[in-house]
Amino acid sequence: MSEAGAEGVRLQRHLARCGHGSRRSAEALITSGRVRVNGRLVTELGTRVRPERDRVEVDGRLVRPSAETWIALHKQRGAVTTRRDPRGRRTIYDALPEEYGELFHVGRLDRQSEGLLLLTNDGDTAYRLMHPRFRVRREYVVQPEKRLTDAELARLRAGVKLEDGRVRLLTLERVGGPGEEDVRIRLALAEGRNREIRRLLEAIGHRVVRLRRVRYGPIRLGKLAPGRWRELTAEEIEALKKTKAGKGRRTA
Repeated sequence: MSEAGAEGVRLQRHLARCGHGSRRSAEALITSGRVRVNGRLVTELGTRVRPERDRVEVDGRLVRPSAETWIALHKQRGAVTTRRDPRGRRTIYDALPEEYGELFHVGRLDRQSEGLLLLTNDGDTAYRLMHPRFRVRREYVVQPEKRLTDAELARLRAGVKLEDGRVRLLTLERVGGPGEEDVRIRLALAEGRNREIRRLLEAIGHRVVRLRRVRYGPIRLGKLAPGRWRELTAEEIEALKKTKAGKGRRTA
């Protein structure tokens, strides 16, 4: 029997399907006492509901399924990946129309990083894209302060141990062709730890000058201009939903 059978679905999954963040953030809503089912306060994560019959409320507001939405945003450098910033800094939502204000971001980019950021109200797929065990590919173009030597590239390919574990790249290559002096590198990871690439380069003695994400799973940044956004096509959304866990073979 599927999860949507006679016993209903898990409450956190229903909340995610209705646009209340990923399953993890939906769990936080439940445990913090903000969710009621048929008028009763619910804090147990194992609670199941029948969406066609049960009345689910968050902060006193009825939860309804939302039309599925996916957009790609070219995050600008200096914008913070949050809905509201207590320090008054520019956020990624300042670049979006008001109707997209309730979408949540799939992962994040730090303030000084730029590039592709996906936003959605599809909590199930977002969870799969973000969770480390699914090893979804993320690609970046990185500009260090100075050109890396061949020995330093070899060290990165071998894996570098940080305080929160070893980082193993899926791919790593110079951006410039033979004879060119471009200091940039292109690398791919299958996880999204906090400031991971900056810490990785710092571990071998290099400061990152510019960091731009150019791909997340099957979605590419392409020619999308900084600060601009676009809706994903039906084909792109289908590709996201079909994203499977992979072993992440490392190559040069």
